[in-house]
Amino acid sequence: MEHVLAMTRTATISSKYRKVIVAASLGTVFEFYDFFLIGLLAAEIARNFFSGVNPTAGFIFTLLGFAAGFMLRPFGAIVFGRLGDLVGRKHTFLVTIVLMGGSTFAIGLLPAYATVGILAPIGFVTMRMIQGLALGGEFGGAMIYVAEHAPSDKRAAWTAWVILTAAVGFLLAVSVIIPLRLTIGADAFGLWGWRVPFLVSIALLGVSLWIRLKLDESPEFKRMKAEGRASKSPLGETFGTWKNVRLILTGAFCILPAQAVIWYTGQFYSLFFLTRVLKVENLSANIMLIVATVLTIPLYVLFGSLSDRIGRRTVYVGGYVLAAALTIPIFQAMTHYANPALERAQVAAPISVAAASSDCSVQFNLLGTSKFTTTCDVATDAITKLGLNYVSADLPAGSAAEVRVGDRVIVSYAGDAPDAPAQKARFDRELAAALGEKNYPLGVAAPEDVNAPMIVFLLMVLLSFGAMTFAPSTTSLLEMFPSRIRYTAMSFPYHLSAAWFGGFLPATAFAIVAATGNIYSGLYYPVCICIACTILSLLFARETKGADIARG
Repeated sequence: MEHVLAMTRTATISSKYRKVIVAASLGTVFEFYDFFLIGLLAAEIARNFFSGVNPTAGFIFTLLGFAAGFMLRPFGAIVFGRLGDLVGRKHTFLVTIVLMGGSTFAIGLLPAYATVGILAPIGFVTMRMIQGLALGGEFGGAMIYVAEHAPSDKRAAWTAWVILTAAVGFLLAVSVIIPLRLTIGADAFGLWGWRVPFLVSIALLGVSLWIRLKLDESPEFKRMKAEGRASKSPLGETFGTWKNVRLILTGAFCILPAQAVIWYTGQFYSLFFLTRVLKVENLSANIMLIVATVLTIPLYVLFGSLSDRIGRRTVYVGGYVLAAALTIPIFQAMTHYANPALERAQVAAPISVAAASSDCSVQFNLLGTSKFTTTCDVATDAITKLGLNYVSADLPAGSAAEVRVGDRVIVSYAGDAPDAPAQKARFDRELAAALGEKNYPLGVAAPEDVNAPMIVFLLMVLLSFGAMTFAPSTTSLLEMFPSRIRYTAMSFPYHLSAAWFGGFLPATAFAIVAATGNIYSGLYYPVCICIACTILSLLFARETKGADIARG
């Protein structure tokens, strides 16, 4: 009889566990579905909401609009973290998911720049900021809700199921975008079809609300309330004592920055690199990333389980070391297997831009209002837009900049000169001829040159670093804090790090590449953060495996 009762309890727990995981995970699916929509549809968003600025500035502006959502996440963590610690995890879930779903749906309804002018980008950024506020309370709450249901020896394995739905969000985004683009054609998709992925999110919102309304409160929160241990001032307790502030700083600046940049480098920057730099056809690049994502999904649970056995810090620091050592070589290998003609041309006929140093500026134009017209800026802008490497060389002051392709020299021009249109035509013609003579591929990478299996393998290795670090690092963060302030104290450092390190990775890496002319230089950003976090985690982070999260 006791054996039968034990089996019944096990079955009940298993069923309840599945419900908890599904409900908590849907918000994460929403988060990353929207994240990838903004990235995958960046070109369409730039044309519709930022068409009043030049294309390069519009693309940067789009990436910054993407980052705007991240800027509000720490504030959302404070607002909804406090709410979650005061009134409970379940009620906070309902508020955040309605805000997220409503904002995603609204982006699909926003009028374009051609219709309402400056109100278009303002509306887009506003929706992104509302999403950021909601996300600040969503992910931490989902992690905590699952962790407070989990056995202590399976905590990271259980929370890993929430985390892997980030990859599901990507798969959902591309499963909507790609068939739609192929069905209605590129022209119709660019005109109105890009709105459909945002609009269909209302269905996901409906399902999420229906499931979450059926949830019970977290057992740990109910026990804490019943025992009178709930905090009356979560913000005061979180930020009012040095012990908690020190843990927040450790999480936000020693542990989590590397996890953020590793994950976004694998899932977002890799696609940007394949399509915009290596010129791999867009559909092919997406399919390769889809395959790699599907094949690496089980690794989230595997590495979560491993950290339950050998410790959180050992696993995530190991991931940081591997990412620091291998990220740049992986992207260099992508060049070899995706566009070998480009690799050969770069070796045989390297490009340099020779100019007076005073003639060159950093072309990071946030508002799209600055004009870069010097001969150096014109030359570097032309090479950067082609996605090509170049190195800098010095010329005496007053000299016109030169683009050198092997032994060919093309003299640049001033963008504000009276005959600038004619000079531009001459410059573009001579540059194209020089690049063609030196066998530089200027169009889409030849399909027969793209080694898809090797690229999928390289993407899998890159994505495995994210799987290795995500569950152990975030589970360690929630284990640092007592239950009475866990929602606030865990959410704030996570979203602060995600916002200021992960959220700005696309715009920062794009600007670094544009400034240096090195197609790999944007990767120095995540690599340096991984090195720093490895050292800081070993110095300041403590092991949390087996921590009693029912304390306090």
